[in-house]
Amino acid sequence: MIGKLRPLVWLLLALPALLMLYQLASGETFAFKLLHPTGELALRLMVLALMVGPLIAIFGRNRFLLGWLALRRNIGVAAFIYGLLHLVFYVMDMAAIGPILDEFWLPGIWTGWLSFALMLAAATISADWAVKVLGPWWQRVQYAVYGAVLIGALHWYWLDNNAGPALVHLAPLLILWALRGVIKRNRRARKKAREKEHLA
Repeated sequence: MIGKLRPLVWLLLALPALLMLYQLASGETFAFKLLHPTGELALRLMVLALMVGPLIAIFGRNRFLLGWLALRRNIGVAAFIYGLLHLVFYVMDMAAIGPILDEFWLPGIWTGWLSFALMLAAATISADWAVKVLGPWWQRVQYAVYGAVLIGALHWYWLDNNAGPALVHLAPLLILWALRGVIKRNRRARKKAREKEHLA
């Protein structure tokens, strides 16, 4: 079922990018105006891809969450593509390597480059062959996405000098991580209590 829906999911994920590229090619907008939308979409999609893990840990496995899990890699790759577009539009707007290098060490800039590098590491091994070749190391490299989303939020904060928008986007994931941590701690406590009862 998920296999049949995958092309539709890809179409939905690609629509904003196609619209942006059309607007740019037709002269309706400029690369600078597409920086914020592409960055927002990259962060939103990373959050969406990461939310399903803690949701399964909290609520257990069901058809909806398992379908979401099956599409997580697609959503993550789409997040990388929007991050790549964000970078391309940034380079187009700067128009030369000199200005890019001049502002590279600003907190709002180097965080963007670092977030993209972490996304690139995860996206590079997103294919099935990489899962087979890397084995258990595959998941460890994929953990780079956690760093990418947190550093991406910092990138947004330092550029806007306003924590509100970045926190609003990050809040669902932070809340789910916190709930998963509490649930895991409670489960461990109950397990230890049962073990003590058994030994008593």
